[in-house]
Amino acid sequence: MVDFQQKILNLIKCFRRQWHLFSNSERTTVCGADCMLMALQLSMAEVNKQHHGDFTVSLNDVMETWKYLLHDKLGLSHENREEPENYADVKKAYDTFLASSNMLDIIDICQKCYALALVSEEESIAPVQLLEFISGIMNVSENSGCVPSTPVPVNRQDQSNAKVMFLAKKCVYSYLSLVVNSKDDLALAHILNVPDRGLGREAFTKLKHASQERKMSIFLMATSFIRTVELGGKGCAASLFDPLRVHVKGLSNFVNFIDKLEEILGEILDPRIAGGRILSTVKMHLIKGRSNGDPFCQSVEEVVQDLDLKIKNIIDSQHEVLTASTTGVSPTRPKMHSINHGTVYCGRDTVKVLLVLLDEEAVSAPTKNKEELLCDDENLNMFGITSVLTLFR
Repeated sequence: MVDFQQKILNLIKCFRRQWHLFSNSERTTVCGADCMLMALQLSMAEVNKQHHGDFTVSLNDVMETWKYLLHDKLGLSHENREEPENYADVKKAYDTFLASSNMLDIIDICQKCYALALVSEEESIAPVQLLEFISGIMNVSENSGCVPSTPVPVNRQDQSNAKVMFLAKKCVYSYLSLVVNSKDDLALAHILNVPDRGLGREAFTKLKHASQERKMSIFLMATSFIRTVELGGKGCAASLFDPLRVHVKGLSNFVNFIDKLEEILGEILDPRIAGGRILSTVKMHLIKGRSNGDPFCQSVEEVVQDLDLKIKNIIDSQHEVLTASTTGVSPTRPKMHSINHGTVYCGRDTVKVLLVLLDEEAVSAPTKNKEELLCDDENLNMFGITSVLTLFR
């Protein structure tokens, strides 16, 4: 399993080296298995709304279409599986969602690498292997010759702790993702109201509608609104912004916090220091006002410690490359074009390190419990978490 994940990571490294062949943005983020499934769920709900008037979709329909989509994208036999209703529209909506969020899924990256001959035969991955990995059945297939071990009973406390750790990890990674890729609407949905800013489903819905009308990402919409209020005064905001007025305080809190993270990114040249500062700032923001014994606080502490160590390992392993690029001046460009390059390129190395972190997370094994991933969970509502489907509805 670990070796296979490394093979996928190697393909993603090819993508990072030749990003201009894949995307028009160096900050394009990779959509892993869980992210792909959530994007599909939203796409199906959107198509259902167009055809039937309701932004909703059953978990069973999502899973059936998920299987069909994976076989379709990988060019594998559908195993006598019928094409889901409105599949062409769903596929188009899925591709559009990823494109507008400046993301590429794992399958697209792998296939593009093969098409551009960026990998050798030894590094290539068979479509059926990728299917098993993304579907979450790779561990089973690898151990198919073994006698299955007796399942270990899991108590409720352990399950609860696992959910809180999952939430903490998702929140920290979402903040990092939004700093790197401001178009990532999924990341924004996870953290807009974590910690509680009074920006629940109603605020998200108004923000989403405004962003759709202006054809921009949700984060850019929030930033545009707050900048208008801050620079021009509340009376200068266009009538389009009126529904958002009641959420000025919460949106200002959110936008200004992301500004703070971006300031760290732009002002600290050393990626080790910048990465650590960003993580510690996110940690303090998430645990502010909570008691030290709070399970969420403990989980955030663990996640941040782990990521801080990963950043150090990434920088150590790439030390020579990073040292060569600290000036930020491309060797292929004359120095006359590098006016104020120290300021302009400051943070680029830190972004690259954060992208490696996000890439590694993208190749994590998919969540086994799809219901917990896609549906509202009462245990998480206490943290202000609402399912992505409910938020986008």
